[in-house]
Amino acid sequence: MIFNIRRWMGRFKFVLVFCVFTYALYHMLIVITQWIEPTQRYKEPAGKAVKVFQNQVSISDQGSMRDRLKLFYWLGE
Repeated sequence: MIFNIRRWMGRFKFVLVFCVFTYALYHMLIVITQWIEPTQRYKEPAGKAVKVFQNQVSISDQGSMRDRLKLFYWLGE
């Protein structure tokens, strides 16, 4: 069995360069994503805007689960 060293070295170089460029592209995309993303996504809105979602609402504050289910079917949402 004959192994051509030059051919294997060429393949190894190609795989190595491909991995390096893939790694570099991945990290460039991470940097671009962080640059584009807003700094504070969930901050309180300014001006006349109103924040609708409340994080600290328990089920007992909104009535029983049966009432909530009836309201869900009634509104169709």
